[in-house]
Amino acid sequence: MSDESPSRGWLTRNVVVLSGVSFLQDAAGELLYPLLPIFLTVQLGAPVAVVGIIEGVAEGAASLTKLVTGRLSDRRSKRHFIGLGYGAAALGKIVIAFASVWPVVMAGRVIDRLGKGVRGAPRDALLMDGAAPGTRGRIFGLHRAADTTGAVVGPLLGLGGYELLSNKADLRPLFLIAVVPAVLSVLLIAAVRESPRRAEKKTIKGRRTETMRSLQRPFWRTIGILIAFSLLNFPDSLLLLRAHELGLGVVGVVLAYVLYNAVYAVASFPAGSLTDRVHPSLVFALGLVFFAIGYVGLGLANTSAWVWVVLPLYGGFTACTDGVGKAWIAGLVGSGRQGSAQGIYQGLTGGTILIAGLWAGLAWGGNGRLPLLVSGFGAVAIAAVMVMMPRLRQTAVTVGVVRGPSNSASL
Repeated sequence: MSDESPSRGWLTRNVVVLSGVSFLQDAAGELLYPLLPIFLTVQLGAPVAVVGIIEGVAEGAASLTKLVTGRLSDRRSKRHFIGLGYGAAALGKIVIAFASVWPVVMAGRVIDRLGKGVRGAPRDALLMDGAAPGTRGRIFGLHRAADTTGAVVGPLLGLGGYELLSNKADLRPLFLIAVVPAVLSVLLIAAVRESPRRAEKKTIKGRRTETMRSLQRPFWRTIGILIAFSLLNFPDSLLLLRAHELGLGVVGVVLAYVLYNAVYAVASFPAGSLTDRVHPSLVFALGLVFFAIGYVGLGLANTSAWVWVVLPLYGGFTACTDGVGKAWIAGLVGSGRQGSAQGIYQGLTGGTILIAGLWAGLAWGGNGRLPLLVSGFGAVAIAAVMVMMPRLRQTAVTVGVVRGPSNSASL
């Protein structure tokens, strides 16, 4: 079945349930995320470089985990990996809530991100289970929209809790609130269903054509350019720190972050739908233009007013790249290797965020202008490469990937 087959059956049970799980987990994570840079630098007295290092180390740990669990999930139950991952994320938030020094925050953040590494690739592979071909963009677009709606709700809950705090110098009580939706997301995983694995085992064992070797040229070429961009894409916590440095207080930083996520949530499904009509590389390149506007804009801004203009535009970047990148990779492999492919993609590109967080944090200086401008202009160059390289627009069909059987329509 080719990608040009009629689009049907894309809104499966797993798409709905896993979108709900991600909504709850992101509400928990994003409740504390915009406050974390301020908590570290103001309340715990950590230097700015520590913010980038913590996020880089945490994402690096998640990336290494993705490389392993993605492959394992093609051979074992994806549902178990998903439950373990979301459970670890809830535990990490509890650790952060009781932190009194920044190394404990790092430990909690690493546990949280390890959970992300365990669940990410298996979850994204399971989103494809039972879905019709030619609908990858919509599936990932809807999932990212639900996930990011949680990123709107979470900070608003945190902001409401902040206003109720009697001691606004201590943000730890807000982190305890984040544990509630995190635990609920773990409980909801009981509603996830996974197809019997008998046919998939036969595919992996009997069809050796569906290996990374057969995908070497189109798959690794795509991975290579996405890794190059990831070296420029440092953690968003540094962008929030820049907003704080420009004059926004705690409430302003949280509201600006909510506005960014609102744009991200609203634009994710249209961006995903567009990916089902044009090649993902073109949508991704458009996202890099928004990335450049966000980074260069924050780098050149000299008043906090620009944050309210630049961060919403930056939301267009994540809408056009997050789910779109996953759909792009999904189009380069058959159904039996989705977990492995997503694990490699998310693991390698996420691992480079460790490097990006380190170099950006160390080069931040007094205002972060240098790393912001370097990354912004670098993204423009990579977007141009994506548009001008036709070979990046190869798909699993054009390179002859053998598709394994499944219980329903598969990629």
